[in-house]
Amino acid sequence: MTPVPLSGKTQEPSLTRWDPDGVRQMRLLPRIDRPREKLAARGPTALSDAELLAVLLGSGTRKLGILDLAKRVFETFGGRLATVTPLALQEIPGLGQAKACQIVAAMELARRELARPRVVIEHAADALPYLESIRGQRQEHFVCLSLSGANEVLASRTVTVGLLDQNQVHPREVFADPLSDRAAAILVAHNHPSGTLTASPEDIALTSRLARAGELLGIRVLDHLIVTKDGYLSLKAAGHL
Repeated sequence: MTPVPLSGKTQEPSLTRWDPDGVRQMRLLPRIDRPREKLAARGPTALSDAELLAVLLGSGTRKLGILDLAKRVFETFGGRLATVTPLALQEIPGLGQAKACQIVAAMELARRELARPRVVIEHAADALPYLESIRGQRQEHFVCLSLSGANEVLASRTVTVGLLDQNQVHPREVFADPLSDRAAAILVAHNHPSGTLTASPEDIALTSRLARAGELLGIRVLDHLIVTKDGYLSLKAAGHL
């Protein structure tokens, strides 16, 4: 038989006892304030340095919650995290080889990414390397390039994929990611599976809608390209932007 407490009430788990991997501390936080959920909902810029590191580490220890572990890393190596070694990181109690290597690998990946020269879009043809994969597609693909204030390419994404030569595109879908990228401008493009390099009335109307939406959002529409296997058309050069 299970012994019954003298009070006659069911005994609650102790709130001072840590669950494995420090998950109790995380469960006490509102879901929206947990680093991983916060990043997914609001983007990486909404997180503090310690919260970003907590997402990277994934879990804490039996005695140290994940946020406390991340803060201890910054207290120990603040300003030197980009050059720290795995062995040095492992001197922090609760930080084993696996987590130490995750941190060092992330720092090196960021260093390599920042060192890569970014492509600058000065002319419509400069964007063509980002559009090679859609030029021969049988369905219409609509692509958006996020650009910095210096017209550097920050990201390239396929926004929608249509059927044959029909594609429904809404400005909110086009600008959603550039807003997250803190883009200053965008360049959009789509392919014509038919092979014709003539802008349809729908293409011209969409270009106008995107330009108006961009003005409200503070994001310039640099150009709208139509591409086929054999060439491309700039709607800006054609006078539609």
